[in-house]
Amino acid sequence: MDENIQTLKEWIDGSDNIVFFGGAGVSTESGIPDFRSVDGLYHQKYDYPPETILSHTFFMRKTEDFYKFYRDKLLLEGVKPNKAHERLALLEQRGKLKAVITQNIDGLHQMAGSKEVMELHGSVLRNYCMKCGKFHDVEDIKAQSGVPKCECGGIIKPDVVLYEEGLDNMTITKSIQYISNADVLIIGGTSLVVYPAAGLIDYYRGHKLVLINMQPTPQDDRADLIVRGKIGEIMSQVVEE
Repeated sequence: MDENIQTLKEWIDGSDNIVFFGGAGVSTESGIPDFRSVDGLYHQKYDYPPETILSHTFFMRKTEDFYKFYRDKLLLEGVKPNKAHERLALLEQRGKLKAVITQNIDGLHQMAGSKEVMELHGSVLRNYCMKCGKFHDVEDIKAQSGVPKCECGGIIKPDVVLYEEGLDNMTITKSIQYISNADVLIIGGTSLVVYPAAGLIDYYRGHKLVLINMQPTPQDDRADLIVRGKIGEIMSQVVEE
């Protein structure tokens, strides 16, 4: 076993106060594209850049175009949790992992069995009518074409934090509490360039900050341990079934 992976295993085995903070790289092994890799969403050709399409202004002004992209790229059929999601859920069940804090909107952590999940950017699985506030699940979006409407006639909006929108204050507060109190903080599959989410690392007070990523990040110099590779493969080695 690689020396860094062995160290990670020892830290996990020796702690019951672990917090995991993850980004798009956690779900790429499930077949969900990230945003910034060579074949990610930012490198695909649309009439508008993804960051424009996924903005509050675009949603309000060009709702039908928003939903074309949204259905095509964010509502993926048959996607299942991978080994990273499954091992993190195991750690929580064993009383070692306190929370998962995620930038992802795919709901795969919950599907794998994780209970305490802080969804910084919301979830495609939750949707609300902008007129009456009624909840709609993702099947209501898929069942309609064009702009999905509620029975009351209102437009249904995904409970996803779009560009220009603020993060949920309660979710941020709880995430800060978990990170501040953590013994081991594992950060995986995130470029650590999207703020304010990336700024959460500043609240960690411990000395076991682990970065698991395929590529270097701007925060590498702050890490106590860096492990290069796919997060599902690494978590499979350090957490036994």
